[in-house]
Formats: sequence, C-alpha cells, structure tokens
Amino acid sequence: MSETRKNLLGHLLAYGASEMASKLSRLGVVIAVARTLEASEIGIAAAAIATGDMLKALTENGVIQRIIAARDEELDATCNRAHGLFWAWCLGLFGVQAAVATGVWALTGNVPLALLILVLSGEYLFMPGGLVQAGLALRNGKLRQTAAIAGGQAVLANGLSVVLALLWPSALALILPRLLTAPFWLVAMRRLNPWVRNPEAGKTPIRPFLNFGWAVLGVEVVKAARMQADKLIVGALLGPQALGLYFMAFNAGLSLATSFSTAFAAVLFPHLCASEDRAAALRQGMAVSLGLVGPAVILQALLAPWYVPILLGDGWADLSATVSVLCLAAIPTMLWTAAAGWMRAENRPQHELLGTALLTGALMLNTVLAAPYGLETIAWGYLATASVTMLVMSWPALRFALVPTLAKA
Repeated sequence: MSETRKNLLGHLLAYGASEMASKLSRLGVVIAVARTLEASEIGIAAAAIATGDMLKALTENGVIQRIIAARDEELDATCNRAHGLFWAWCLGLFGVQAAVATGVWALTGNVPLALLILVLSGEYLFMPGGLVQAGLALRNGKLRQTAAIAGGQAVLANGLSVVLALLWPSALALILPRLLTAPFWLVAMRRLNPWVRNPEAGKTPIRPFLNFGWAVLGVEVVKAARMQADKLIVGALLGPQALGLYFMAFNAGLSLATSFSTAFAAVLFPHLCASEDRAAALRQGMAVSLGLVGPAVILQALLAPWYVPILLGDGWADLSATVSVLCLAAIPTMLWTAAAGWMRAENRPQHELLGTALLTGALMLNTVLAAPYGLETIAWGYLATASVTMLVMSWPALRFALVPTLAKA
C-alpha cells in the first residue's frame, strides 16, 4: 500500500472513529429520549435543530479552505484576514438567529421553539476564537487531533443530553448540551495549534475569499437544506408528532451515512490538495471510503428489524423498515461526497453548488409528494432520488478518476 494511501486511510479511520464515537453516544440519546419524551416534544426539538443547523451551515464559507490552500509566504496575511472575517461573520449569524427566534415567537406564539432556537445561537459566540487554529491544524496535517476534538465534544454533549433526558425530560435535553460543550471545543482547538496574529504581515485582499467563498457558502447552505428542510416540511404537513417519528427514523437510519460522509469530506480535501496525482488520489479516496461503508451499511440495514425495537422500545418497532431503507443511502452519499471534494479541490465549487442544489430540490420534492403516504414511502423515495441524482452529478469526477486520459481529451 502506498504511503499516501496509508495516510488517507489513517486520517479517514481517525475521523471515522470520531464520528462513530459521536454516533454511538448519540444512540444513547436516542434510546433515552425514546423512553422519556413524547414524540411531539422530540418534534419541537427537531424543528429547532433543523432551523439552527440550516443557519449554522453559513459558517462553512470557504475561509478555512483558503487557509489550508494558502502559499507559505501568504499564510500570515491570510490568517489575519480570516480572523477578522470569522468574527464579523459569526457575530452576524448570532444576530440573525436571535432575530429568527424572535420571529418564530411573534408569528407562531410557540415560546418553547423560539427559546430553543435562541439557545442554539449562543454557539456562534465561541466559534471565531478557534477557527483560524482549526484551519492551521488541518493545513499542518493534524487531522487525527481535530477528529478527536470534534468527537470528544460530541460525546460530551450526548452524555449531557442523556443525563438531562433522564433527570429533566424536556426538549431542552437535545439542545442545551450543544451550548454547554462549545467552550471545550474552543479551548482544545486553541491548544492544538496556537496562533498569534502578526500585524506586520498585513491582510490579504478580501476578493479571493469572496470569489471562492460564495460558491462554497452556497453549497453548504443548500447541503444543510438537503439534510434539514425535509424535517421542516414533514412538521408543516403532518405535525410535531409525525416529525418526532421522522426525526428518530432518520437518526437511526442515516446517522452512519452522515458520519462517514462528514469524516470523508474533512479528510479528502486536504488529501487532494497535497497530492501530485489528483486522479489517483481521488480513486484511492473512493475505493477506501466505499470499501469501508458498503459492507457496514448493508449489515446495518439487514439488522434494523432486530435492533430498532430492542434499542428504542416496542413502541418504535414500526420504524424498522424505514430505518433499513435509509441505511442504504450511505453508499451513493459517499460517492457524491468524493465528487464534491474533487470539485472543490479543482477550484470549481460552483459546479458542486449546482449539483447540491439539484439534489436538494429533488429530495424536497420527494418529501412533499410522498409525505401523505407515510414514512416508509418517503424513505424509498429518498433512496431512489438520492441514488439517481448523486450518480448523475458525480459522473465528471468518476470520469476524471477512472479514465484520466479521457478526461484530459
């Protein structure tokens, strides 16, 4: 096995282990809330999380990627500019989310939902102090350490959620730990890769950030809509109880897909940027990721009828078929994640944005059309729509990786 492939596998396993630790601890949360909260309470928390995550996607604005890809002689100036952008952006997002919470309260009178959205906005106050350090850590190849920090924060938050769900059953148990664990991430990231602003280096022009960042930002916003908008649609069409069931099914079925795709995306971009043979690097990434994910999700799908009622209780057994179907969505998701990482490394984030927008639109349409027929119908539609759309949108990357001479013709 080549050294670059070993590094890719090592980094992917590190991030994968972090994500798996996060999801296993999240499983404890799912078990706890299934036994302590009503489906309607879970639905309210799911609506708040969906709203917060869609806004949080705006933090993925391409600035960290500019730090990773900056030339050595421009690094100090790039970090200086990035630091200012991070603070301005995160404070702005805090204000926007607070305004959204106020709007929810004024328009719907739903005080619990508005308060949950407001609590989530507090994360933005901790983020900018550690984002430059996070970018430098990724640039310096400290992917195992950043994975450990992310996993540690998630495990800590999920542990707090379990405790809160058992001692004080309410929707807040799913929300408050996100805010309480934000200082852990900040302190750990600052210690991992200390950074001090160098005023003498000045600041790089802002235009390169804008030229690269607008498409990356659009991709992340649309990606968040793909992951969360369907929940808002289900809640609007079928009510909070159905949303609670939907939230639990998707957490049980798609958690592995989101875990591996998150880990893979974090590892692949630096790997592609550092590789002299990008086609070979992309082939390696696809082979390693699909080789790890494929067997795991097939096994998970087969075992769902057994583990869903055991873990969640007999009252949730009807979700087993839905969970089984959703597990399989991990396979096309990994293919699209590889294609999206290649587009970003090729400085073509606008193509990634187009593909993500088409995918999101197709999945939202599926949710609207299938919702009246039940959760299992939504799941089958999700799998079919995602598989076809992701395969079509991934074709340029597949051609580049598998037939490099044809791609250059």
